[in-house]
Amino acid sequence: MKYISTRGGISPIEFQDAVMMGLADDGGLVIPESIPCVAGRLAELARLSYPELAYEILHLFATDIPQKDLHDIVTRTYNPQAFEGGVAPVVPVGDVFIQELWHGPTLAFKDVALQLLGNLFEYVLAHRGGRLNILGATSGDTGSAAIYGVRGKAGINIFIMHPAGRVSPIQERQMTSVLDGNVHNIAVDGSFDDCQNIMKTLSADLDFKRKYSLGAVNSVNWARVLAQVVYYFSGVFDVQRATGAKTVRIAVPTGNFGDVLAGWYAVKMGLPVSKLILATNENDILARFFNTGRYSIGKVFQTLSPSMDIQVASNFERYLYYRLGSDAVKLKNIMDEFAQKGSLSVLPADGGIDGDFISSSANCGQVIEVIRRHFERYGYLLDPHTACGVVAAEKSGIGGEPVICLATAHPAKFPAAIAEATGDASLATHPRIEKLMDMETRCVKLPGDRQAVRRFIIETLGE
Repeated sequence: MKYISTRGGISPIEFQDAVMMGLADDGGLVIPESIPCVAGRLAELARLSYPELAYEILHLFATDIPQKDLHDIVTRTYNPQAFEGGVAPVVPVGDVFIQELWHGPTLAFKDVALQLLGNLFEYVLAHRGGRLNILGATSGDTGSAAIYGVRGKAGINIFIMHPAGRVSPIQERQMTSVLDGNVHNIAVDGSFDDCQNIMKTLSADLDFKRKYSLGAVNSVNWARVLAQVVYYFSGVFDVQRATGAKTVRIAVPTGNFGDVLAGWYAVKMGLPVSKLILATNENDILARFFNTGRYSIGKVFQTLSPSMDIQVASNFERYLYYRLGSDAVKLKNIMDEFAQKGSLSVLPADGGIDGDFISSSANCGQVIEVIRRHFERYGYLLDPHTACGVVAAEKSGIGGEPVICLATAHPAKFPAAIAEATGDASLATHPRIEKLMDMETRCVKLPGDRQAVRRFIIETLGE
């Protein structure tokens, strides 16, 4: 399998090169040259354990890693010590099935991909030599998951930017309490979109990127999306075994479009999903696009689900590439226009913007109501991001076929929302979270300016 850029400016590369490149050198996003179909193998794949399933999916894309080595990487990643209670178990809750993706070390779905990515980075550096300096931006959970994926690993430094005061206190502590010498936390004065823009701008400076060996852990890195494809297969197989259903729908809370994009790739590979239910909070740029065809930047609202407080979704470019007929020239032109005007439009296809998607948004009141209702009726606590997905699923109409709602974080990470919904913040607890409160922290605060971040990286690494 070879990889190309959405903007057509790089020669085809191998999987390991794609992992290390992160953001494509032409400013686009790396994608596979083709999407393999496994529709004829579903019965076989459904019998596999999660690590076995992950290997079977990944080896279709990571063809330059020897099978034995890839099997070892996957087995070491998805082990019971790292993922207590399973990697992606499915739990029936009322009228939906909740797929819990928060059993990793930082209690968020990002662990599923970033534990793998850390091991991939380590593997490539061990075989090729050199160093890697990761520059990442987070709206909440990516940062801590990335840090836990590479902390202490030889040859790797990680610089994680988060918007100062705009992540939950627990999310901030999960990042800043990691004191390993290769971990550098940066609180940026601005929004997540500002952090993401700094990351993309510095990564697009090829001289700087090459001199300082910059890599990416955000979902601009193809391996992040690929790892998430696996749990869509796992969840569908689990629900099919439980219900006998031929097809399912899946509700996905999303901000940066990476998680739901992984589901879209799974559908294109032959997974029997009738609809992807795209769920946003008040920052509804993606919901508006799939309802109107217009992708237009609006104000960033602070909500109860901070990891989704995003306007410019970096992975949307990957989807848009396919939506424009895999035309890199057309994609580059429309993205240049978006950079200048802050909006773009795509003409509807037959049957709507895209028949694979239903989309809607959830406001804070709806989120609180659905958390309260599910706790009172079923004794199950939803975190506010997962609650956005459940709201969207209910708006789409539940009945006729099973609905899976992806649970993206443990509720203990958002005690304020749980307290507002239930009246009792103590319900949202987890031993790992409780340990954070007394730990020493380290973080530098910088203005929302790429030159300030650039200087910090240079000063930290040395000329």
